[in-house]
Amino acid sequence: MNPQPQPSNAFIAASWVALLAGLAAFNIGLWNAQMPLNEKGYYFTVLMYGLFSAISLQKSVRDRLEGIPVTNIYYGLSWFSTILCLLLLTVGLWNAALLLSEKGFYAMSFLLSLFAAIAVQKNTRDTQRAGSAHSDQ
Repeated sequence: MNPQPQPSNAFIAASWVALLAGLAAFNIGLWNAQMPLNEKGYYFTVLMYGLFSAISLQKSVRDRLEGIPVTNIYYGLSWFSTILCLLLLTVGLWNAALLLSEKGFYAMSFLLSLFAAIAVQKNTRDTQRAGSAHSDQ
């Protein structure tokens, strides 16, 4: 196995800042939105589901690349869940009584959060791997 270099502190910090910024923007937008509570709950649930599925997908893809066994069912469900949460957000925003700028705001903060969650997961894994490789030497 090829040892992976540890990600830089700047990249780790940027990933966390992006995740927190995306989550904060999305949730502050929901808090201030003039929509029923059940609609706010829908968007919040899609965000949480999206974060979980994106991290799960990143992990299963990387596990496969590194030769760690991942069942086809879990791998497929990870892809399905990630695509489904993107579809759920798209359908929800398409049918929402929001300004186009608000829809764009939610879509972009959602995508930023998902991307940042994947980067944070990658950095966490790379840092652990670099730490364990360093302690083995």
